[in-house]
Amino acid sequence: MDILAQVNEIDTTVSGEISDGFLSASIKNVGEGKALVNGVVLFPGEAKGYPFVGKGYKKITYNPGASTLRIMQII
Repeated sequence: MDILAQVNEIDTTVSGEISDGFLSASIKNVGEGKALVNGVVLFPGEAKGYPFVGKGYKKITYNPGASTLRIMQII
């Protein structure tokens, strides 16, 4: 049986994006400073989720600023 989805989990302190077509993702600010996710401020301890909706999402950009983001995505 072929693998249908791939789970990727990272902690990052650099800006980036989750590419077009991802199926699900969650992003948590695990650091001590403010971060920016998809244009919205994410305070320390806060998380955002992008649940499976039946088709892929467009890309999501993130900038941890002086913080750390924990990102889990399913592609």
